[in-house]
Amino acid sequence: MAEIELHGTWPSPYSYRVLWALKLKGIPYEYVEEDLFNKSPLLLQYNPVYKKIPVLVHGGKPICESVIILQYLDETWPQNPLLPSDPYERAVARFWIKFIEDKGPSVWVVHRTSGEEQEKAVKDTLEMLKTIEEQALGGKKYFGGDKIGMVDIAYGVIAHWLEVVEEVVGIKMLEPYKFPRLHAWTKNFKEAPIIVDNLPDRDEMLVYFKQAREKLLASA
Repeated sequence: MAEIELHGTWPSPYSYRVLWALKLKGIPYEYVEEDLFNKSPLLLQYNPVYKKIPVLVHGGKPICESVIILQYLDETWPQNPLLPSDPYERAVARFWIKFIEDKGPSVWVVHRTSGEEQEKAVKDTLEMLKTIEEQALGGKKYFGGDKIGMVDIAYGVIAHWLEVVEEVVGIKMLEPYKFPRLHAWTKNFKEAPIIVDNLPDRDEMLVYFKQAREKLLASA
């Protein structure tokens, strides 16, 4: 067994959060692809509470939940820090991470619903994007300034997955003229070398999320 294992699944932005952090910090690891429709005994052993990915296993000890894993990586491997050293700036970063954790799920509600429920989720997503545009970025290249940090990693779902959801449901939300700062951040984030080399294939994602939406609506 490798000293560090990442148990994840390829279409998940939460898996990619951890993968990006490992790459940015230069930490060697072994990746284990999990099938969430046929969960492995190891996944159930490592995360018996929520039974989901990602799980980071370090020296045989499992750490669950993507944001908790990011914080663990930053504390255990201080090189290339993902959070600011200044206590106030670190608190602000944690605030915006909490914001996307609380508000981000509306993107997935847009994907898996239709009718009035979807309309509400679209409204919630637009309100979230407006708040990020007006309050979080402040014209910076990345959320924390000139380099990618933990907030950027947490917001990766907006950079790559939101566009796929928009195409699948046929609703455009992240309009460049409405959200110029956020749109520019998306471009900067996805063009960063570590990120651009470690993104799931867009065409494969479209197929996957189209099929997933059809199944979810059929079973609703």
